[in-house]
Amino acid sequence: MTETVTTTPPAPLRQPVPFVDLQAQTDEVTHDVRERWDRILRTSGFVLGPDVEQFEREFAAYSGARHAVGVGNGTDALEIAFQAAGIGPGDEVIVPANTFFATAEAVLRSGATLVPADVDDDFLLDPRDVAGRLTARTRAVVAVHLYGQMAPVARLREVVGPDVLLVEDAAQSQGASRDGFRSGGAGDVAATSFYPGKNLGAFGDGGAVLTSVDDVAERARRLRNHGGVNRYEHLEVGANSRLDALQAAVLSVKLTRLDAWNAQRSAAAARYAALLADALGDVPEVVAPRELPGAAHVWHLYVVRVPDRAAVSEALGAAGIGHGIHYPAPIHLLPATAHLGFGPGTAPRAEAHTDQILSLPMFPGLTGAQQERVVGVLRDAVTGRPARRAVAG
Repeated sequence: MTETVTTTPPAPLRQPVPFVDLQAQTDEVTHDVRERWDRILRTSGFVLGPDVEQFEREFAAYSGARHAVGVGNGTDALEIAFQAAGIGPGDEVIVPANTFFATAEAVLRSGATLVPADVDDDFLLDPRDVAGRLTARTRAVVAVHLYGQMAPVARLREVVGPDVLLVEDAAQSQGASRDGFRSGGAGDVAATSFYPGKNLGAFGDGGAVLTSVDDVAERARRLRNHGGVNRYEHLEVGANSRLDALQAAVLSVKLTRLDAWNAQRSAAAARYAALLADALGDVPEVVAPRELPGAAHVWHLYVVRVPDRAAVSEALGAAGIGHGIHYPAPIHLLPATAHLGFGPGTAPRAEAHTDQILSLPMFPGLTGAQQERVVGVLRDAVTGRPARRAVAG
């Protein structure tokens, strides 16, 4: 018998694995969206109007809030949420150090003082660290529901008390829940994004402010429309940030499928956990994310912690596997916030995490075979093991 050794084909010959693939979702909704768009095109009602109002009602009900106010994008949603809630110069706003810059940017653009706080080992705002940063000037705490899992909203409310606003940054968590609350319905005001790659994504940009406080909702509607609800009505200085009807129609159609898509993400997360445990269970430096007790994670991103991330990233890239880093630097160590005077050591856990975190492919429709390939390349990169070999007789 002659032994023939075959090695894994070189990466370029293998099917790449995208970091995110929106095409299957787009194909699924195209027919229904076209029907809605055809009706809008016949009426030429492109900005605000009945389709936006319909989606706002649907999304508010889905999120457990009394009001949803559609705006142009997620960053505008944060800025309008702060302004509608009366946050401005002289106020301090506590924000987790590991978040997308827009969270901090919106605080700074409001004129308030940014106060970075540390995160826990699940990448979420740590209530214990928040407690140590509260001052007489603290006006709000921003609970960022990062990667698809809600921050500990009930505990944060206990820590900050009734006089400090609890603001949700819900851009990555449509459909998530924790402590009996749905994302967007737990705080005094919330902001979310409908950027195409979000769990609930438009065919362009979009966002929404969510609240159950009537006065905040009323002001948010003014602020998105040059400071007034009616044409040529300008009660205060606002912005031009209105959700358009075409995107609202897309979002209404997609909202009916959101729970099913989130279930696919959850199934993919469970497969990753099993594959990682099997392949790297003896490598404690590789840490998989988890769904916390009392929470429903919607897995916007699947973020692992790995040693020697640069080497792992290089191996994944060479194998044609999409991946990302969310986020490569904490907000207090970015050039845009250098003038605030924060330095290394401000948020030790967040700073340590940013050197380790790696986002693996995650989207509805991600297959088991794709995930096996991702974990195989990750294992080989972390352990230095050679590619698997097949022996034929």
